[in-house]
Amino acid sequence: MMQSGPLLQATNLTRRFGGVVALDNLDLAVMRNEILGLIGPNGSGKTTFFNVVTGIYTPSAGGIAFDGSDITGLSSREIYHRGISRTFQRSRLSLPLSIFDNIMIGNHKHLNQGLWFNLMQRNALKAEFEANYNAACKLAEIFEPRLATKMFEPVAGLPMIDRRRIEICRALISQPKLLLLDEPSAGMTHEETKALMDDILLVRDRNRDLTIVIVEHEMGVIERITGRCVVLNVGRKIAEGPYRQVAKDREVQEAYLGVA
Repeated sequence: MMQSGPLLQATNLTRRFGGVVALDNLDLAVMRNEILGLIGPNGSGKTTFFNVVTGIYTPSAGGIAFDGSDITGLSSREIYHRGISRTFQRSRLSLPLSIFDNIMIGNHKHLNQGLWFNLMQRNALKAEFEANYNAACKLAEIFEPRLATKMFEPVAGLPMIDRRRIEICRALISQPKLLLLDEPSAGMTHEETKALMDDILLVRDRNRDLTIVIVEHEMGVIERITGRCVVLNVGRKIAEGPYRQVAKDREVQEAYLGVA
């Protein structure tokens, strides 16, 4: 039975670090199948929100519901198994490992890691490897077909845009319901950013059940790929709606766009 209502719902979500309030009674809903932009100045709570949702930090107060179930206080592993994956602003790739190995790091919930299976059930292990290899190649081809021909080459030799692509593939390989992208264009040129956004839109077009929340400082990206955005400032939501609407909001302009 298909769930109704938001896919993700944060209610009065608060996170304190000593005397610093990083999230302040935040109410935020992510609707199913949307691409939501999360914007705001540095220190506004965007990455903290991702970290609380994914179990890296526990909330100081408030709650989080995902797909109709309470996930408040669950571990990162449990939340991952529920269907939430993410990328990080700073690259978390293991550079000496191959493209394939880095992608598979994101798929451990689908891998049989039992000793008996890996040592004794060789035919089943071979079939699992082939299925995972084909899935990784299929994902990589969406972003850049030549990556699928280099699956066993180390990611250390890849340019930044391809590293970002591999990070997103790693987040997608587990087939999440919700994908959280934390500044995917960081460290890239304008042309690379445009190409990566083309990739993300293509992924979304091929999987209409995928919901995406993107933190991004490039406002052209937010305007182009999101249907709605939420603006945070000092841990509070100060506006939400289509980008062109919130960009006209005086409080948003003062807090984020540099209008005095």
